[in-house]
Parts: sequence; C-alpha cells; structure tokens
Amino acid sequence: MRLGGPVFKSHNDPEGWIAALKYHGYTAAFSPIREAEDSDLVDAYAKAAEENDIVIAEVPAFGNNPISPDDATRKQGIETCQQRLALADQIGARCCVNVAGSRAERWAAPHEDSYTEDTFDLIVQSIREIIDGANPKRSFYTIEMMPWMIPDSADSNLELLKAIDRPQLAVHFDPVNIVNSPRRYFNNGALIKECFDKLGPYIKSCHAKDILMHDKLTVHLDEVRPGLGNLDYKTFLQELNKLDPNTPLMVEHLKGEEEYTRAADHIRSVATQNGITL
Repeated sequence: MRLGGPVFKSHNDPEGWIAALKYHGYTAAFSPIREAEDSDLVDAYAKAAEENDIVIAEVPAFGNNPISPDDATRKQGIETCQQRLALADQIGARCCVNVAGSRAERWAAPHEDSYTEDTFDLIVQSIREIIDGANPKRSFYTIEMMPWMIPDSADSNLELLKAIDRPQLAVHFDPVNIVNSPRRYFNNGALIKECFDKLGPYIKSCHAKDILMHDKLTVHLDEVRPGLGNLDYKTFLQELNKLDPNTPLMVEHLKGEEEYTRAADHIRSVATQNGITL
C-alpha cells in the first residue's frame, strides 16, 4: 500500500511538489490540482508523479451535493463532480471522491429522508449522470460510506454499486465514517474485515483517521489522530495489504504538520510491527 497526506512545504510547480512529498516520505498524494484550468499543467503534474513513483490517490469533490433539494444546487453539484472526475482521469488519480449527498441544505448533513426509496433512486440517477457525463477511462468515481446516510455498510454499498451499474464506479473506504454505534466501536476490527471481504475488489483509496468514544451520555464519538483512538489499525493495514499494492492510505482531518507526522509515524509503526511494507 501507499501512505500519503497533505504536504506543508511550499511549492509552485511539479518539482517542488515532488520534493515536498519526498520530505514527508509519502509515496501517495492528494491531487495538487482541484480545477483543470490549465491542461498543460495537469499533464505536467501527472508526468512528475509517474516519473517519481507517486500514486495520485484522489481528486476531492466534497462540498458538492448532487441530490440537493434545491435544483440549482443539485445541478451545480453534478456538474462540479463531472469536472472533478474528468480531472482525476486526466491527472491519473485513482479516483474522484465524494459522499452520496444529502436531502438537507448542507451537502453531507443527516436528514430524515436519507433512507427512503426515493433518495436511493435519486442517488443512483445522480451518480450515473456524473459518470456518464465525465466518461472516465482510467479513474473511478467513488463514494464514501457515512454514519447517517447510504451507503452506511458493506451491504448497502454493494446494493448501490449493483443498482448504479457503471464499471467506473468504485469504493473509497474510510472505516471511521461507519463506526456509528458502541457495537461497531468495540467490534470495529470485524467491521473492517467484513468491508474488505465484501468490497475489496472495488476499493480504490482509503482514509486514515481514528475514533474515540467518551464516557458521556448519550453516545458520543469523536474523530482523533491515528493512535489516539480505538480503531483496529492492525486489522485495517493487514486487510489493506491484501489489495493492489498501489492502493493509497491517506491521512486527513488533522491540524498542522506535526499532527500529520505523528499520525504517519503511528501508522508506520503498526505496519512495521506486523511485517507490512508501506
């Protein structure tokens, strides 16, 4: 597998970007470009990544809501996701990643209609439109599982993959996102293994976070830095290690270079203890 995360060394060109990644010891990277305004620059970053054995993990499409109840927001969300997926395909990223979307005003908020048949059908329709509009040849459109919307389990993810029925649809796996109950919290190793058993062939990239449950009513779960929570990183890395060796594991949602360094150190430590090469 490939470990990656944000870089903090300033850079203005592909050479500086590669130097920053090497400084952190990363062999995977978030896309350095979010908007494909300069096609030659996109190609230059793609070439630099290939020549330096860097896997571009993902182009994010977060913040866009392809199933918004507001027609203008929904249309813009679909168009932006198409653009980001086309960029992922051009720059050679393994995927473009988003969540399925929400019927709430905010793009990833919980809503009472999250599990209705109509919402399921709308998700299917929107993702088909995104993939068909971008028509990617090598990259994939992926959706993350979430704690309060579909897909929220391996089985619901499989159901969605089957319903959408597009070869360029895949899975972006973030186990922390579906640890949404005490039962899953204390048995997250089994949950992780189930997801890899059922979704492994579809997983194109993963996020690295951790989760901590507090002794506080009612159930209260917080994202924390890898190593400070209860996520079974041994199982996570062992299962991830069975996939394509170029599958990225990307550290996210931390503050500052020091936090990312500590997170990467923890992940590398667990990998070393279990004979896994990053």
